[in-house]
Amino acid sequence: MNQEHVQIRDVSLRDGLQIEDPIPLSAKLELLAAVAATGVREMEATAFVSPSKVPALADAPDLATHLQEYRDSHGIEFSALVASPNGAKRAIAAGLSSIEYVVSAADGHSRANVGRTAAEATALIPEIISIAHDSGASVEVIVATTWDCPFDGPTPHQRVVDVMTTALSSEVDRLAIADTIGTATPRRVTETIEALRPLVDEIPLGAHFHNTRGAGLASAYAAVTAGVTRLDASVGGLGGCPFAPGASGNIATEDLVYLLRDSGIGVDVDLDAAIEAARVAQRLVGHDLPSALLRAGDRILN
Repeated sequence: MNQEHVQIRDVSLRDGLQIEDPIPLSAKLELLAAVAATGVREMEATAFVSPSKVPALADAPDLATHLQEYRDSHGIEFSALVASPNGAKRAIAAGLSSIEYVVSAADGHSRANVGRTAAEATALIPEIISIAHDSGASVEVIVATTWDCPFDGPTPHQRVVDVMTTALSSEVDRLAIADTIGTATPRRVTETIEALRPLVDEIPLGAHFHNTRGAGLASAYAAVTAGVTRLDASVGGLGGCPFAPGASGNIATEDLVYLLRDSGIGVDVDLDAAIEAARVAQRLVGHDLPSALLRAGDRILN
C-alpha cells in the first residue's frame, strides 16, 4: 500500500561527509544551512566515533553547539550516530536528544566497522538504550548490511531478526534497515519487510539505501509500498561507508523527493531548495556528485 506521506531524514552531514576529506566547520555550517532551507524535518548531524577512524567527523562536539538555533528556527530534529556506550554518553553530553546505534548483522563488516562481531555489537544495545533513556534521549537501532556484506556475502535473515529482537526487548524507540553496500533490489526489499512485519508492526521502521548499483531509488520506492514511512537520503547523493569496499552513493535527497512527489506521496522537502543544497555540497567537497537532478533539474519548469 502506498503511503500518503514519507519522512525524509537528510544524512549529508554525517553519512554524506564521512568518506570525504575533512572540510572546515564553517563549510559544514554552510551545508547545514542549505539543507535546513529545504524544509526537511530530520537531519543526521554527525557521529560521535573515533576521530582516528573517521577524521571527517572529528569536530562533532563543535558542530553540535550550532544545532540549537536550527531546532528553534526550523523545527529540525537532529540525530547523531554512535558506535559504543561512550559515544552515546558523548552525544548526549553535547546536547543531542536522538541517537542512532548501528549494528551490522554481518561479522565481517561489523569487525571492519567497529572491531566487534555482530553478536558483541548487539550485546551493547541494552546499555546504550539505558544511557539514552536515562537522559531523556531516544534511540534508533539501524541494522547495517541487512541484505549483503562486502566480506561475508548474503546476510542470513535470522541475523537481522536477532538484532531487532534484542533492540525491541530493550524498548528501542525506532528501528531501521540499511543497505550498506547498495545491493538491494525491490523484490528483496519487499520480502524482507514482509518477513519483519510481525516484529515491527508497532514501532516506526525506517530504511537507508545506497544507489551504488543503480537500484537505490527503486528499492526505496519498494520499501514505501511495503509500508515504510521513513527514508534516509543525502543531498547530491553524497556519501558512503568507509569500511565497506565499493559502497558509495546514498540515494540523493532531491532524486527521492522527485520520485515521491510525482508518485503522489507527500514529503516535507522543497525540491528546488534540495537541488540548491546539492550544488552547495558539490562545491564544498570539490568534486562531482552522482545526483541525477543535480545534472538534469526538475521536469517542471519555473
